Amino acid sequence: MTSAELARPSRKQRVRTLWISDVHLGTRDCQAEHLSTFLKGYHADKIYLVGDIIDGWKLRGGMYWPQAHTNVIRRLLTMSKRGTEVIYVTGNHDEFLRRYSKLILGNIQLVDEAVHVTADGRHLLVIHGDQFDVITRYHRWLAFLGDSAYEFTLTLNRWLNHWRARYGYGYWSLSAYLKHKVKTAVSFISDFEEAIAHECVKRELHGVVCGHIHHAEIRKVGEVDYLNCGDWVESCTALIEHWDGTIELYRLADAQAREAELKAAKVAELA
Repeated sequence: MTSAELARPSRKQRVRTLWISDVHLGTRDCQAEHLSTFLKGYHADKIYLVGDIIDGWKLRGGMYWPQAHTNVIRRLLTMSKRGTEVIYVTGNHDEFLRRYSKLILGNIQLVDEAVHVTADGRHLLVIHGDQFDVITRYHRWLAFLGDSAYEFTLTLNRWLNHWRARYGYGYWSLSAYLKHKVKTAVSFISDFEEAIAHECVKRELHGVVCGHIHHAEIRKVGEVDYLNCGDWVESCTALIEHWDGTIELYRLADAQAREAELKAAKVAELA
């Protein structure tokens, strides 16, 4: 079984809502095959695409668009045709779409933000999050500079996982590991979470679902439910709302670890 296949449950699972963000279609580090496989495993009433799905920054510098990236778009369109409501929340890398905000095409809506009501009655702001990143908002040249440094770690990440896969090891994100170790990155994440939680308090909302910082998380920030989708370039994560309103953080690496445990258990039984 390939690591892409591990992103999909063994049977198509019916869920209330899916959130994915920061796919960055159009870049070499986009984990499009894993995402397509993940999406095939679920039937959702609603899917939120929480920004940076298409990387407009990269497409300006030259076209990189393999078949796997087209397959993600096709999968989302197929789900839409089969009744899933798709809400595309724009981000900073796909900000060229913001001029078309509030556009509705069949079951697909294009918005800058939304409010989602969970099955247990919580009102959650759904927003990409770049609006709460001081560097992105006020110092775009620094954002581009930081993006270049980040791309370098992703390149290392890609080669590292190529060799890990060849030797039978599961997916592991170097860039995500560095985020936990570098104090300035940890401080930036904390500041971002506090700023976006403060906005929820101002709007009298129960919580927020966002992306942008490529750091998946479910936690309380004060009284606010903070949920971050993560990304599909390094950590391969998503948020899943079940029918009772509980929200689960999906991680591809965890799915791989569970599969490895099951295989080991089966081998032990046969021994």
